[in-house]
Amino acid sequence: MVAELSTLCAGRALKALEGLPPRDLVLVLEPSEPGARVRLVRLSADPRCARLHVQRARAAPHAGPLGPFYRACEQELVGATLARISQLRGDRIAWLEFRGTRAGRARALVLELTGRRATLALLDENDIILAALDPPVGAKALRVQVGLRYQPPPPAREAAEPGPPLAEVFAAAPEAPTTEAPLSARIERTLGLAQQELRLADLRDALRERLEKKRAKTRQFLNGLAVRRTACAGAERLREDGELLKAALERVERGAARVEVPDWFSADGAGTRAIELDPKLSPHANVERIFQRYHKLLRAAEELGADEQRGAHALAELERLLARVDAADPEELEREAQAAGLLEPPQQPPRKLAAVAPRLPYKVYRSARGTEIWVGRTAADNDALSLKHARGNDVWLHTADSPGSHVVLRVEKGAEADPEDVLDAAHLAVHFSPLRGSRKADVHVARAKDVHKPRGAKPGLVHLSGGKTLQLRVDAERLKRLLDTRAGDGAAGERE
Repeated sequence: MVAELSTLCAGRALKALEGLPPRDLVLVLEPSEPGARVRLVRLSADPRCARLHVQRARAAPHAGPLGPFYRACEQELVGATLARISQLRGDRIAWLEFRGTRAGRARALVLELTGRRATLALLDENDIILAALDPPVGAKALRVQVGLRYQPPPPAREAAEPGPPLAEVFAAAPEAPTTEAPLSARIERTLGLAQQELRLADLRDALRERLEKKRAKTRQFLNGLAVRRTACAGAERLREDGELLKAALERVERGAARVEVPDWFSADGAGTRAIELDPKLSPHANVERIFQRYHKLLRAAEELGADEQRGAHALAELERLLARVDAADPEELEREAQAAGLLEPPQQPPRKLAAVAPRLPYKVYRSARGTEIWVGRTAADNDALSLKHARGNDVWLHTADSPGSHVVLRVEKGAEADPEDVLDAAHLAVHFSPLRGSRKADVHVARAKDVHKPRGAKPGLVHLSGGKTLQLRVDAERLKRLLDTRAGDGAAGERE
């Protein structure tokens, strides 16, 4: 089988990779020359039908998300060349080596065709496992594990007797056998069809289980309706209790849990009736409670018929579907059950929420040259901006003799701040202070490394060990242009 694949597929580029969960993979190989056909190679680690062959029929694409193993194979292998296919150590292990990968390093797919322990693994150039088909269990956990060097399974203690040739094990197709890949044709026909039948059996079992669970719930629903109907049958008796208690209110003591009243609804009209009361309620409230229960039962009785009819119809439909499970297409039957409202669509994996960016203690503006200027939001944010986020070479600005936001002009390491950038930052320092609207203002300018926090000082209060004071004449056009550069949280053009 390996020899057949090597002749037909080695040296071809991998055009695409189709994952067929839970355990199959199809390699779509580019034609070897113009006019030649695209080659499909099936790798299956299904323990019941593990196999490797050229596939003539295109597999139906998988609907739904793929697991990490398939995503890793697609990322690492698509676009690479299938350089070599070999059999490892004379065992039932196929080694597919790829060259020219996106990473620029060799990669390999290893398919172990070892019955119940069949698996697939993706290896790097040093045979380290990059991804495995499924979480390993048992003895395989010691071998096929991401991050470990791949080790083939130990050989059998006793050499097995050589089996018959594959051509004798797998029957030839009834149609004219292909001369291009004769072994693949036999394997695809025998094991491919067997896998399809097993897949259908799995789908039928899963559908039958879901239908039986729904049938049990429907029967439980109908049993509940029967209980409710029995309760509704006592509605008239409850109305009588309310009428009798209402007529005998003057005889009912507050806090009583039970009362005997004349029962004129009895056969001879001379009997008595015991009525249970709620001792926490007043006599009049007990009368209201009885009539509320009576009207509730009347409403329930009106809805019972429709509910019973709906439940009976659903039960009959479920019985009909269950009778067809063994013969019908399970996927078509599933869609029919969903359309009838008898089954819910399979649950999809929850969508990952977009990562929420952490809150920054500053707003971002840009100078005319594109340099970022950070403006503190609050007094506590001013401390975080000046002492944690600013780098030592950044320029720090703040209005002189006036509270306001700390402003940091970003400066690359080893560079000097551009004077025009400093003027832009000074305009923002004045704007985000009580001096907003002034035509002139003094602004402290220092390196961020010269800003220190006195012990015990209130938020926003810092001490400078250097710097100078800039006498600024505010340019309204410059300020407008700066405010229009506000980045983040959709606040461009904000006037604060």
